[in-house]
This record gives sequence, structure tokens and C-alpha cells, in this order.
Amino acid sequence: MPRQFNVLSLIGEHSKKYANLPDRFIKRKMERIYWKTPGWPKYLPITQQKKKFAFNLSRPWTNEFRLENPHDALPFHHVEPILEWSWFRGDRVEILVGPDKGKQGIIKTIYQERNWVIVEGLNTVLKFIGKTKDYPGMPILQEMPLLVTEDIKHVDPTDLQSTDIEWRFTEDGEKVRVSMRTGRIIPIPPSHNETANYKTPQTYPEGDKDTQKNQVEQITFKPSLKTFEMEIMEKMGIKEDRIQKPTYWY
Repeated sequence: MPRQFNVLSLIGEHSKKYANLPDRFIKRKMERIYWKTPGWPKYLPITQQKKKFAFNLSRPWTNEFRLENPHDALPFHHVEPILEWSWFRGDRVEILVGPDKGKQGIIKTIYQERNWVIVEGLNTVLKFIGKTKDYPGMPILQEMPLLVTEDIKHVDPTDLQSTDIEWRFTEDGEKVRVSMRTGRIIPIPPSHNETANYKTPQTYPEGDKDTQKNQVEQITFKPSLKTFEMEIMEKMGIKEDRIQKPTYWY
């Protein structure tokens, strides 16, 4: 059976973390299905869909991303694979290129599909909004992305100096980032857990449609060596007294 392609495999975990959107919503907004086999009769499941996308500053679940990726275009970007992602929202980093070289800032947005991050208030360009023939437009400073493998470096919080890092395990088995220069642990900032709905998971107000904590702890299913029909018969007090006739297979 052919392996089904899932568009969610193209999106980085940290890119969609802040939006806090369901995967089924992102998949529905992003995928472009040209043709698929019907559900009945049971054909071999085959789907023809768009598998190459151009990832830029537009999020995959927005209309701007849909306009940047038309049906007939096949864009492709060469992105260096990173096995262990080490940059999180709230990290202090130092810029290594451009006019802001040597300055330090806080990561506020992650584009993991392109290995990009946005540093708050740095690496900006001047753009004019609403520019027309009679109106010069409104100037704004737009923050541009930085490549994590070449354009930025982590900052050691003990002395605020740039450093390389590596992942190690503590004696308790916890996986942490360690500065290669000082050997100190660089903790993951609490703002990494922040989403569009809450600052921290502990402050999220439970709604009517949320599963309560006491309901999660309740055991509502007890496994048994019975079929669904047998469980229904036992619950309703039905006894099967008929004897099945022997069947033979040739």
C-alpha cells in the first residue's frame, strides 16, 4: 500500500506552537488535493496533491500563504536539516551579520521550516505602507528573519557573552543545553511555553468543553476478553442457548 503524504510533516513543531491551532485545521487550510479515490467501493487509497511549498514569512494556515503557493508552481528551497533544534522563543542571542552585528536581542518568532528566527527590534528594514502616486506612504521598520546556523549565536546568561552550545544529560536524566565556553546550563525560557491563548499552561482557564482533571483520572474502560456483542448481551441479560451448526472449509 502506498504511503500517504501528510502536509503537517513539512511544518516545524516550534513554528506552530505559539498559534496553538489544531492539526486538523492547519492540514485543511494548507493541503491542495487535486484528485483522490472515492471512499466506496474500497479502492486502493491514492491521493494526488501538492507536495512542494514555498515557506516564507506567511504562516501555512493563512490566506497569504495560499496565494504565494499557486497550484501550477513548484517552488523549492534548500534548507539545511537540523537534527536537534536549539533555539526557542525568549532566548537571548547575538547577531553575527548585518548592520546590527554584535547586538543582542530576544527571539520572538520561529520559522523552523526555513531555519529562521525573528529577533525583536533588530535586523530591520524600512518599508512604506500605503504608498501611492499622491501619498508617500507610512514608513515602518520590519524585522527580517535570521538564519540560525550562520547569522546568530546563543548568549551565555552568566556573563552575557556569545557561545556555542550542545545538548547533554544531567545526573537526573534531564536533557539540557550547555555552554561550550563555560559549561553552564542555558535553561529554556518560560516564554517558550507561551501561546496565543495563555502566558503559561497553569494560567489557562478551563472552559465548558475542556476535559476536567478529575475526569481524566477516572477509569471508564476495563479491558476484557469479550467481543462487543458479548458485552452487550451480558449487560442486557441475554443468554445464548442456541448451538451453532458445524461449518467446514474446503
